[in-house]
Amino acid sequence: MTEAIDNLITGDQNLFLWFNGLHTPFFDTVMYWVTNKYTWIPMYLFLLYQIVRNYGKTGWIYFVAMIFAVLLADYITSGLMKPFFARPRPCHDPVIGHLVHNVAGCGGKFGFASSHASTSFAVATSLWLLTRDRIKWMKWIFLWSVLYSYSRVYVGVHYTGDILVGALVGVLAALIIYKTLKINKIAKIIA
Repeated sequence: MTEAIDNLITGDQNLFLWFNGLHTPFFDTVMYWVTNKYTWIPMYLFLLYQIVRNYGKTGWIYFVAMIFAVLLADYITSGLMKPFFARPRPCHDPVIGHLVHNVAGCGGKFGFASSHASTSFAVATSLWLLTRDRIKWMKWIFLWSVLYSYSRVYVGVHYTGDILVGALVGVLAALIIYKTLKINKIAKIIA
């Protein structure tokens, strides 16, 4: 069992080093901004506007559901997984840390699983589940989640496994909130 885990970790390190090695000065600048959560505030405001425009006074329910999904995803990754697994970020890893191309600082000590990936996929999944009946283009928000998550590998702070597991946590958190709260039924009752 430990040999399989060691092989998985080594494969993840090698995949990370390959992705992280695909850097240029131009994309260093681009990914510095892509990975910054504040860069996306205009997009969040636009999405909020679209929800209000399409759902009126019941739009706040969708927004609250999305926030719950984000909080759940972040709690699972940051509050439970990172302290439990205590896997160093690549830039803190004593084995490969010296090989990491780090663009925007290293962040906290542990990285498994990625909170950026979990929260961005919680946002995307929530919005898609909640608005797919009226906002057909909302499915494209997953491209943002992928880019935002990939930027964490590019800047040297997460392994690809951190991203994949974080994304899975985000999708599951959104599904749990969506199914638990039965958001669409609540919105129809209020409307």
